[in-house]
Amino acid sequence: MSLKTIAKFLLFVIPVLSAAACSATRSNVPDENAVSPYAAPILVGTIRSGDITEASGIAASRCQQNVLWTHNDSGDDAYIFAVAPSGQGLGTWKVTDARNIDWEDIAAYKSTAGKCYLYIGEIGDNKRKRDVHTIYRVAEPIVTPDDARSDRKHPLATTAAQAVNFTYPDYAQDAETLMVNPKNAEIYVVTKRISGPAGVYKVDNNFENADVRVAQKIAEITVPAIPNGFVTGGDISPDGRRVVICDYTAAYEWTLPDGDANFDNIWRQPPVTIDIGQRKGGEAVAYSVDGSSIFSTSEGKEPPIFEARGKK
Repeated sequence: MSLKTIAKFLLFVIPVLSAAACSATRSNVPDENAVSPYAAPILVGTIRSGDITEASGIAASRCQQNVLWTHNDSGDDAYIFAVAPSGQGLGTWKVTDARNIDWEDIAAYKSTAGKCYLYIGEIGDNKRKRDVHTIYRVAEPIVTPDDARSDRKHPLATTAAQAVNFTYPDYAQDAETLMVNPKNAEIYVVTKRISGPAGVYKVDNNFENADVRVAQKIAEITVPAIPNGFVTGGDISPDGRRVVICDYTAAYEWTLPDGDANFDNIWRQPPVTIDIGQRKGGEAVAYSVDGSSIFSTSEGKEPPIFEARGKK
């Protein structure tokens, strides 16, 4: 969702929903007395590439140190961009056999065989008129120093992307959060709702099956902001025991209890609110490769990169 669209939306929605949202019953609301496990966010970089104007997702490579992946929102072609945490451009790739109608998030995954992939969520639907959505999986490009010369006019090319097509079991929905469990490659999509809690859906991860799959709804979550289901990005920690989800105000982290091996029980826990920096249209959040910190960025020209580092 563009910054202009966000501004128009908030001017209309917030006055309408404020009274109702404040009195609504919410589940898993963050404990106001809980202390964030992260230090105050630090501005570590600025993305100065003119090709990146609506960074709608961010992911830290699981195979390459100091490599972050991002992409533009709707209106761009199927490009992914590698940047350093400092914001320095590392390369531009066009994703083969993919198209960008409304890309909203990106996730990184490392298989048990040591192969790294990027998952891209073609999951946006502001008008809620699309029946089928797509998640692309592509082998993560290996970044070399020479790749920094590439750009949208002269991009490199990825290997062919694979796709999973899915639909929701209830009704057409907009979503901006795509996550992949590092332990088993299960795919999660969290919807973006105006009038209620966000839905958490699990999507079949068999990329060899061309059929349209029906996602499975497994939970609902709310955040303190208004609207309370208006979430814009997320990630699962490399150890598979934490989830971070952001909105335009802050981020929220869920933690799986010690000894619990069922990841889906994480949604039953109360999250902790995390400060991830002052962002304009903040739709992108991701754990670092070792899970010790959280990166965030936002839409707009020359967006900042913040890092909130764990206190431990």
